[in-house]
Amino acid sequence: MKWTLSSGILDFGTRAQIMGILNVTPDSFYDRYGSVNAAVARGLEMVQEGADILDVGGESSRPPMYGEAVEVSCEEECLRVLPVIEKLREQTAVPISIDTVKAEVARRALEAGADIINDISAMADDGMAEVAAKSEAPLILMHRRGTPATMQDNTDYVDLIGEVCSFLEERIERARQAGVAQWGVDPGLGFSKTIEGNFLLLKHMQRFANLDCPLLVGASRKSFIWKTLGETAEEALEGSLALAVLSRAAGAHILRVHDVQASCRALRVADAVLQAEVES
Repeated sequence: MKWTLSSGILDFGTRAQIMGILNVTPDSFYDRYGSVNAAVARGLEMVQEGADILDVGGESSRPPMYGEAVEVSCEEECLRVLPVIEKLREQTAVPISIDTVKAEVARRALEAGADIINDISAMADDGMAEVAAKSEAPLILMHRRGTPATMQDNTDYVDLIGEVCSFLEERIERARQAGVAQWGVDPGLGFSKTIEGNFLLLKHMQRFANLDCPLLVGASRKSFIWKTLGETAEEALEGSLALAVLSRAAGAHILRVHDVQASCRALRVADAVLQAEVES
């Protein structure tokens, strides 16, 4: 399983791909960078730590428990992310993804040097599929209900696993019909899910790995981890690493993380176990 990117080939066949989170926002729930230079410096540091992809986002999707995320205009989002993408592309060949729900932001980010679209709304903007189709950029489709402001009011399911799978399958088909050539899926941990629902998704992550496309899992430092530990987001590293390893064992191809170096080390050992064979 591979993606063909403008910057090269991303091969999911041998090991987990680490996606480093780079929030160019004033209000993300964890690790945010308010200046271009600070964001670029952190991005390059993540590359040194082993990141395979840098995920640049300019609009927070934090849930209301952190205070309502402020919706930003297309122009404001572009002002935040485009200079960072341009400077990173000048200094590294590592693939860059744009974390946005706006088709116009995605289009301009791809022109600035991004390779991948990470759309947590799964094409709520009708123009997103066209941008992905025309650019041939991979499009990551995530499950959620509503918006960041309303998503935690929509956590009741009759069949959580089946409903999330059906949603992702429907969005894959919609993307395919629109001419999108490459895609991935994300079951949306922390989005429109209860604490118990998040753990149920993780327990059955293999279902999503069987959708015949790259599977992204983003659990890093989310509240269902630190609430379970009785800690804070700052104290949720060990829980985040545990879920990254379990997700990889269940078939995840991309792990979206804040703590790149620690995650790379944990997943390198996990991959060694998964690839071990009986000696003849």
